[in-house]
Amino acid sequence: MSVASAVLGRVWGLPPRRNRVRVDRAVEVPMRDGVRLLADHYAPVTAERAPTILVRCPYGRGAPYSLLQARFYAERGYHVLFQSCRGTFGSGGVFTPAVHEVQDARDTVAWLREQDWFDGRLAALGGSYLGFTAWALAADPPPELTAMVVMIGVHDLGAAMYRQGPLELYNGRSWADLVVGQESTGPVRGLVRVLRAERRLAGEMARLPLSGTGVPWYDDWARRPDLTDPYWEPFRVTEALRRSTVPTLLIGGWHDFFLNQTIEQYEALRARDVDVAMTIGPWTHLTVDNRISLGEGISWFDEHTAGRSSSGRGAPVRVFVGGAWQDHQAWPPQDTRSRSWYLHTGQRLADTPSTEDSAGTAFRYDPRNPTPSVGGRLMALSGGAKDNRALEARPDVLFFTSEPLAAPVEVHGSPVVELHVTSDNVNANLFARLCDVDPSGCSTNVTDQIVRCAGQDTVRVTLDPTAHRFEVGHQVRLQVSGGAFPRFARSLGTGEDAGTGTALREAAHVVHHDAGRPSRISLPVRN
Repeated sequence: MSVASAVLGRVWGLPPRRNRVRVDRAVEVPMRDGVRLLADHYAPVTAERAPTILVRCPYGRGAPYSLLQARFYAERGYHVLFQSCRGTFGSGGVFTPAVHEVQDARDTVAWLREQDWFDGRLAALGGSYLGFTAWALAADPPPELTAMVVMIGVHDLGAAMYRQGPLELYNGRSWADLVVGQESTGPVRGLVRVLRAERRLAGEMARLPLSGTGVPWYDDWARRPDLTDPYWEPFRVTEALRRSTVPTLLIGGWHDFFLNQTIEQYEALRARDVDVAMTIGPWTHLTVDNRISLGEGISWFDEHTAGRSSSGRGAPVRVFVGGAWQDHQAWPPQDTRSRSWYLHTGQRLADTPSTEDSAGTAFRYDPRNPTPSVGGRLMALSGGAKDNRALEARPDVLFFTSEPLAAPVEVHGSPVVELHVTSDNVNANLFARLCDVDPSGCSTNVTDQIVRCAGQDTVRVTLDPTAHRFEVGHQVRLQVSGGAFPRFARSLGTGEDAGTGTALREAAHVVHHDAGRPSRISLPVRN
């Protein structure tokens, strides 16, 4: 492992190694209820006193997590306690996502205080669910906590599943499958299992009702779409965003499942004048650039925990747009304004509203043949920016396209789609997507979102945040449909929730775009 870390460290341009590392395996850490959690202690072999980074993980203590979130940091002067979450990989108890993480983090810190190698300086590190465990520590921040680095992290699992109403079906079900099956396979078989999840789970996700998977906590999630239900309280640590005062580095991706929560974390800390920085790249949940995340993470801890050197950031916000990195003092940048494109007959977008007395474009949504999802914020290799032309050839997908741009348009923030719609079924969803059409005609998704329209005459869809540059000669395209399956659970059309319902009913929609009903998409563009 040390050879691999040396090679990758050079390839990724990481700071040089400061020391050798000794690893104490399967250290038992007692919890107050008698359960013992196992951890591997990565100890820097050095005469200096060294800070400690706590990493709490449900995916085992082997590669690649041990390399990316333990060894690289330990080789650069940090103790790393790399702990298996309750009920996983030898740790006692039963794993239920989120519900034990706050208490187990507290008890782990209490144990750390008793170790002669712990010098009183603590940092928290984690990506994805490991980011949740970091936020769980910050929900009741110990005085020793000096800094955090959270990558593609989540603080509210309920909001991740039901942020706009419909269930995030694929991301939730595939993750449940990963967690439940991970200890029955070796690393190689486990990787193959993850890569084949889309095909392997397709039949199950097409069946109704969606609950009944045999994963108790996931079945509960599928049956509980109401985020005001007290059931969801143990699955969120939003108090951490109100209580933490430690310097925090956030790393996200424009096509990451948890993008919205990364930005919410930044906004909450920034509003309280906490020292917070955010880097967002062109990544999905599975394609974060380790060169950037590791380099920035090590620099952040070197400055805020070890006190060795400045992180050297030019600005608190660093975003990837138009093939290059930009630094900003705020997100979104302060020099943005709203620019609208209006829907017109003939599948056109134009700068001015239609003058027609009556105009509209119709489409139908059939839950028996649901509109498929293409790319987007999927925790799969098929996620991210993809060619949408095959999707747009379907009769249940509308699209409206601008003329080729005479000047570049740079978008920073959340586009807003306002549609005037009539429907014959109030129990329906609307999915809106912004695409970039290049001169060859390839339509690539930029950002999107789904909402329950619930019989509204005017439907407002706030798309996920983005930073994107439409080049000269490219076209802006708005896509509208009734869903994106299996990324989102299909609308049954009956008012029942997909977790418990089985009956199906079609929906017919008309998107109006006339003088009295000017449907449009508004983009936050830089001046």
